[in-house]
Formats: sequence, structure tokens, C-alpha cells
Amino acid sequence: MFIQTESTPNPRTLKFLPGRDVLGAGSREFGDVDAAAASPLAEALFAIDGVERVYLGGDFITITKAETLEWPHLKPHVLAAIMDHYTSGRPVLLDASAPADATEEADIVYEGEAANIVKELKDLIEARVRPAVARDGGDITFHSWDHEEGVVKLNMRGACAGCPSSTLTLKQGIENMLRHYVPEVNRVEQVV
Repeated sequence: MFIQTESTPNPRTLKFLPGRDVLGAGSREFGDVDAAAASPLAEALFAIDGVERVYLGGDFITITKAETLEWPHLKPHVLAAIMDHYTSGRPVLLDASAPADATEEADIVYEGEAANIVKELKDLIEARVRPAVARDGGDITFHSWDHEEGVVKLNMRGACAGCPSSTLTLKQGIENMLRHYVPEVNRVEQVV
């Protein structure tokens, strides 16, 4: 088994490509070892000293490390854990029928013009933003739209969460693109 690695814009996060499906569809993010109980793969990765966050995508895994460790020390242990998991035949998730991560969308009902704007925003994010961000080992999903202020709020996960360049990505990339297609957008913010 050959596992490729790719750097991400977040220096604390590496993207691992095992050359086979990880989840196939959907994604899961694990912020600590307790949350990882749902995934033997995530549990094995959290057993490595210095692993702080695990994000499972369709065909990739992103690992966020502690600030105090360097990748040359940690990377071989992560590669070994991924290889061991896949050669063991264990499932990635214990309950494969469990739904993928919720997009953490705010529980808001939009009507009229706001509903049309939200649909357009979601379509743009799905078609243009998410595929580009997934290439960097992360994910961005719609959270809410404040029609009064013209503010789009987004969830950032995987390599995007805590990335030093995420503010730049939000402001110069995503905000500019959304403002171009949806003139009602004044700014984009990250949900924390």
C-alpha cells in the first residue's frame, strides 16, 4: 500500500491519500479521542502522541498536529497507523449507516428573497468552493445568511480549521467570489 501525502496551507495539517476510499461519501471530523470512539481509524490516529484533530474525507485523511511537534517526527507514525488500519480490514466507521457530519447549518427558515439568496449561496459553495478546499484537505459549509447585514457565515473544517491563511481565503477568495455572483453579500465570516 502506497500512501501519498500533500502539504496544506495550514502548516500544522497534512493530507494523507491512502489510494482508496476513506469514507467514499460525506466527511467526519474528530476533535478529540472521545469523539474518535466512532472510528477505529481515528482512534488509532489519536493514539499517536501529538495528533490533535482528525478529518476523514471521501478519499483522504487530514491530520492536525500539536504545535510542539514537527512533521518529520510524527509523519512515519501516522503513515504506519493508516497502513495498519487498512491491512487489518477493520471498518473506518463502526456504524457505517450513521449519517455524515452535519453541516452545522443554523436552524433558520428563510423565506422569499432570502430563501432564493440562500439557495444561490449554497449552490455556489457546493460547486465552486468545496471542491477547491477539499484539494487542500479541508471543507467549508454554509452556516447562515444574515439578510439585514448581508453576512454569510461559513463552517470551516479539516485543514481549514485553524489555518493561518483561512482569513485570507475567506476574505480575498470566497467573499470576493460570492459578492461577484450575489451582490447582496457584504462580507463572509467564519463560525467559531
